[in-house]
Amino acid sequence: MSVPDYMQCAEDHQTLLVVVQPIGIVPEESFFRIYKRISAVSQVNVRDSQRVLFIRYRHHYPPENNEWGDFQTHRKVVGLITITDCSSAKDWPQTFEKFHLQKEMYGSTLYDSRLFVFGLQGEIAEQPRTDVAFYPSYDECETVEKRIEDFIESLFIVLESKRLDRATDKSGDKIPLLCVPFEKKDFVGLDTDSRHYKKRCQGRMRKHVGDLCLQAGMLQDSLVHYHMAVELLRSVNDFLWLGAALEGLCSASVIYHYPGGTGGKVGSRRAQGGSLSAEAGNRHRPGALTSNGINADTSAEIGRAKNCLSPEDIIDKYKEAISYYGKYKNAGVIELEACVKAVRVLAIQKRSMEASEFLQNAVYINLRQLSEEEKIQRYSILSELYERIGFHRKSAFFKRIAAMQCAAPSIPEPGWRACYKLLLETLPGYSLSLDPKDFSKGTHRGWAAVQMRLLHELVYASRRMGNPALCVRHLSFLLQTMLDFLSDQEKKDVTQSLESYTAKCPGTMEFITLPDGLKLPPVPFTKLPIVRSVKLLNLPTSLRPHKMKSLLGQNVSTKSPFIYSPIIAHSRGEERNKKIDFQWVQGDVCEVQLMVYNPMPFELRVENMGLLTTGVEFESLPAALSLPAESGLYPVTLVGVPQTTGQITVNGYHTSVFGVFSDCLLDNLPGVKTNGSTVEVIPALPRLQISTSLPRSAHTLQPSTGDEISTNVSVQLYNGETQQLIIKLENIGTEPLEKLEVTAKTVNTKEKLYGDFLSWKLEDTLSQFPLKPGKIATFTVNIKVKLDFSCQENLLQDLSDDGISVTGLPLSSPFRQVVKPRVETKPINPQESSKVGDFSHVKTLEAILNFKYSGGPGHVEGYYRNLSLGLHVEVEPSVFFTRVSTLPASSTRQCHLLLDVFNSTEHELTISAWNNEDLILHAGECQRMAIQVDKFSFESFPESPTDGTQFANAKQLEEERQQAKGLEINSKLDICWKIPSLKREGEASVEGVLNQLVLEHLQLAPLQWDILVDGQLCDCDIVVNCTVGDPVPLEVKLTNWSKHSVGPFALTVMPYQDYQNGVHNYELQDAITFVGSNTFYIDSVKPTKDSVYFGALLFLYTGDFYLNIKFHEDNCSKELPLSWFCLPSVHIRATEPMGQTKL
Repeated sequence: MSVPDYMQCAEDHQTLLVVVQPIGIVPEESFFRIYKRISAVSQVNVRDSQRVLFIRYRHHYPPENNEWGDFQTHRKVVGLITITDCSSAKDWPQTFEKFHLQKEMYGSTLYDSRLFVFGLQGEIAEQPRTDVAFYPSYDECETVEKRIEDFIESLFIVLESKRLDRATDKSGDKIPLLCVPFEKKDFVGLDTDSRHYKKRCQGRMRKHVGDLCLQAGMLQDSLVHYHMAVELLRSVNDFLWLGAALEGLCSASVIYHYPGGTGGKVGSRRAQGGSLSAEAGNRHRPGALTSNGINADTSAEIGRAKNCLSPEDIIDKYKEAISYYGKYKNAGVIELEACVKAVRVLAIQKRSMEASEFLQNAVYINLRQLSEEEKIQRYSILSELYERIGFHRKSAFFKRIAAMQCAAPSIPEPGWRACYKLLLETLPGYSLSLDPKDFSKGTHRGWAAVQMRLLHELVYASRRMGNPALCVRHLSFLLQTMLDFLSDQEKKDVTQSLESYTAKCPGTMEFITLPDGLKLPPVPFTKLPIVRSVKLLNLPTSLRPHKMKSLLGQNVSTKSPFIYSPIIAHSRGEERNKKIDFQWVQGDVCEVQLMVYNPMPFELRVENMGLLTTGVEFESLPAALSLPAESGLYPVTLVGVPQTTGQITVNGYHTSVFGVFSDCLLDNLPGVKTNGSTVEVIPALPRLQISTSLPRSAHTLQPSTGDEISTNVSVQLYNGETQQLIIKLENIGTEPLEKLEVTAKTVNTKEKLYGDFLSWKLEDTLSQFPLKPGKIATFTVNIKVKLDFSCQENLLQDLSDDGISVTGLPLSSPFRQVVKPRVETKPINPQESSKVGDFSHVKTLEAILNFKYSGGPGHVEGYYRNLSLGLHVEVEPSVFFTRVSTLPASSTRQCHLLLDVFNSTEHELTISAWNNEDLILHAGECQRMAIQVDKFSFESFPESPTDGTQFANAKQLEEERQQAKGLEINSKLDICWKIPSLKREGEASVEGVLNQLVLEHLQLAPLQWDILVDGQLCDCDIVVNCTVGDPVPLEVKLTNWSKHSVGPFALTVMPYQDYQNGVHNYELQDAITFVGSNTFYIDSVKPTKDSVYFGALLFLYTGDFYLNIKFHEDNCSKELPLSWFCLPSVHIRATEPMGQTKL
């Protein structure tokens, strides 16, 4: 026997072998459909008996194996069932002849046979026959199973007769010697009458009868016969048959101990009926009930328990039997099958180490020269058995050998598909799976070197199968999961192979379904490149949406009435990990930053890298990048545009590396840091872009609020100069710009500003709204810089000491060389020493223009955007007022304001004032200018903190009053400067120059005195003419503009003559006389009231006379300031009467 049956089990010893074969041309599908129905009848309860027959069907059985039927009867073909197609009666004789020829092949051992004919109808089919069954078609054959049962009963009859015939002890008959095929030539010429020979014959026959009893369902008898055979054969050293007897004893014991079978297929063997089922179920209960009632013969159970081997003894006897088989070279197949049977028993007993010893013995059993197919079968069965005992890696080893055998060079047409299929089955044994997710967590399992070798073999088999998609999938898997174990050269080789395959068939994220139904999952390249962090970025500051504040939103700050709840805090923490606290805007480009690095020893090109999102329609804008070899962390920004509103979740990214398209999900990336993956997309908003008429600034403003400035512009102005800033507002978005608010804020300056630094009229711009996409509106801002025009106090002192402000002496340039601080007289703070006298110091003003705008669907939802423009203004000094003083004018209601003006520029400068001539100043020159001004009434300004509650204290109130006074004075003066060479002009403000004393001089006194001579108001240079000898009326009027009552007062009128040489003559009693008293008494005058007093003068001589009015010093006049009693001068010219003049 040369063809081993690797599927043999110990319980197969009790089966009858039936061969089912086709005759003629029978469709394979139809044959196996009938074969499946026939093989389903594997157990039959024998009629009128408690025994069960077990049938083993084979559709192919080598005739040479049939010759070993006497050695072990389960190897003998006792039944033949043939299946044929016969469509016409004329083909019937030929078909029946083939049936007889087929029977002759197994004729010596057959008990019975059957022929199933399909397709033949008519007279022949209607003839009753026991060995032939006719069916119209393969679909109309309901009685096949019944025919098979009848056939098996006929086999049982023959089997039972043979058992009885062989079991009967006929002492007179000579017992034949049963032989195996290779023994026949060895027994020629032996003495058949010797006792040794007879014992050999008896022992072999006992063993043979034991096989028949086991097949006939008589387990007890078979055990007895096997024991007797073992004793007889052991005595004559008939080792081959002794091994067979021991194996039979083991098989019977296994059937007893393991009624479910050892084949490993659940439900493959039904519970044994008849006596076997009853005995197996009640073997621990002697005398138990059987199906026929009370078992009177309890000795059967006791005897069986005695004759049956224990589970441990079964293995020992198997070892002994195999050792006997090993003595015979021609019994290699028997030895191999015995090893397989023992392993199956040990697998049930969970004795893996002993089972491995049997398998190791089976590996080294030398058979005849096996074909490649037989080798494949042998290694596959070894693999299966190793799997059953838990030796998974050993199982995978033999499975891989079987796979390699499928593609052996000696095979004309290698079976690469079978090779590939077997290689796939080896993966679990080497801790490999084809799902990359199994390799993403924890430490690596298995031997990486072996796994890589196996994956390479899968790639090669896939290529020989002509399936490039499989090659790409397995190479991708190798590169993804084994990257840490590949050398630099191996990485280069694998990637080159992968690129060559993907040139023909790009790698995709689709499942690959194999012919046997196995699905290969996609392999995303999460390590090419490796991603360490994913961060969703907020929009640029100028594009970030802001929600309009609402009272309702401010009140509803939390959903919980409790101050603190750990449950709420925990849930909010989880939400923060997922939800991000900023928004994206529909239609705007959004960014996600990835920190990646390249683990490859060469430059890695990543193409078509984009985002994977859910929740909102999202247009991903793919990027391509090239990472240098072993680059380290490298930032990559992926962008896209959300097309709709709602919640968007960034699930991962997609790439194309080496021709393989990958979808990498964040959930499958171990160790990736993320700030969350879900963000809200709000409705679309317009986008505003601003451009100005000014150049961009190199200075970047850093506001304290942390907002970023989108654009910075700069301008250089002289102090007092005004310039227009024209801003173009362009809507570069897709939504109309409907709302616009502009605010300004001065930042980072310690300088005191006078007046409005920035001013504009928004109405002109809003008239151009709504601004359609692509349209431009203009917005004009007036920049007016008006800083302090005064000089430092120490510089003023220097100028005064040097007499510069008086003489108007031009100063040398630069001015700081002339004006030096006097260290010996005035200590100076070192930090401020550099600023002393530095007229060329450039001051800086910075401001932010904030544009708050909205429109489109986002405006409806209450969102807006902010855009900021930074303004950097460098202010150069123009003119300085180095000294300010006043001189009284000829009128009590006027005065002269004296200003020492210094030109700090390097250009010739012209300065002008209201109702004054232009003054030309050369570079670095200082001159005095006098401006006659009307005194001011400042009574409208608050005088006490109660009148100005917005001020914190009296000091602030006083400063505010002084500033208001300076503003009014400055507006009346209207001092302007011009630089003709630069065509630039501005104004010069005295607001920060005027001190308290000057202000008092410029202020009208609360008591207003009016003197009328002959009805004519006397003030300034007015000369009143009168005639000698005529009385001249004199009227004194007092108006009280203060807030309190004043008086009473006493005034004395004293006339005098001015000789214009500094001498005043008051001795004029002979020239002037008073009509009445020359003293006026004024009663108390209430606020806003006036009082008028009258008198008269009589001039006796001609000439120019002046009136000096003096107040009497009393308590009332002393309480009031002296400036309140400033009376106008009176100039009277007395002339001769008209008649006398003519004479």
